[in-house]
Amino acid sequence: MLHHVSLGVRDLALAGAFYDAVLGALGYRRVFEDDTAIGYGRVDDEDLLCLKLHDDAAAPGPGFHLAFSAPTRTAVNAFHHAALLAGGQDNGAAGLRPDYGDHYYAAFVIDPDGHRIEAVTKQADT
Repeated sequence: MLHHVSLGVRDLALAGAFYDAVLGALGYRRVFEDDTAIGYGRVDDEDLLCLKLHDDAAAPGPGFHLAFSAPTRTAVNAFHHAALLAGGQDNGAAGLRPDYGDHYYAAFVIDPDGHRIEAVTKQADT
């Protein structure tokens, strides 16, 4: 359904370092960059997430978040750990979320610009 999502950020270098760490833990990488944007995905020039530099960028309010697919529970753990080391704020430690399903394993963080993000897998116990 979606081609990509763009997030406004106030400091592209800071946001890039954060997303390099958290998305790298999930197997994504920078697929393009210029002076005002960084794109992440798995294939060059085919971004799934784009960070856009804007001086007045503001994160959407409560109720909005982005959930990134993780290949394993180990990757979810790595995402959460990397986020905290890179300046993110804990918004829910890695663990099972039985309200969402028997195998729903996720971690929640808030990035340096206030965007609420999640990493999730539904793999049984990897």
